[in-house]
Amino acid sequence: MRRALAAWERVYGADPLHLLALVGCFALVAAVVRQVADEPSWWWMLVWFVGAIVAHDLVTYPLYALADRSLVLGRWAWRRRTHRTAPRVGVVDHLRLPAMGSVLLLVVFWPSISRAGEPVLLFAAGRTTTDYLDRWLWVTAGLFLLSAVVYAARLGRPVRDRPD
Repeated sequence: MRRALAAWERVYGADPLHLLALVGCFALVAAVVRQVADEPSWWWMLVWFVGAIVAHDLVTYPLYALADRSLVLGRWAWRRRTHRTAPRVGVVDHLRLPAMGSVLLLVVFWPSISRAGEPVLLFAAGRTTTDYLDRWLWVTAGLFLLSAVVYAARLGRPVRDRPD
């Protein structure tokens, strides 16, 4: 079995689960295209999708990659200047995850947070957007607090010897 997996990875370049996930994604895209094919505004959906990809790849990705590299290099420079060793629990991931969650929520709920979508929400659900900014700030604070608690718990956990 191991030889077959090794041969598969040598030929394909990744685990068989990668291929399964890829086939599943293509099946999902095919189902969506089938549903949208009769829609008269399918062209604008395609334009929006391609625009989102281009905006992500050319604008957003370089910005958050630069922020992440700055955080990692700043941590490295601080350790080098203070002659400290790397901590046994890294802090970068405990900042990355809540920041990504917060930004994702901001992007998804931006029309409600910025109150630009108030007429639509009022018409569709009979609700106003008055509390969305406060709720987003509370969720963001909760994400960072939860991450800090997990980080503190990981720092307090005794170090176990890893088998080589």
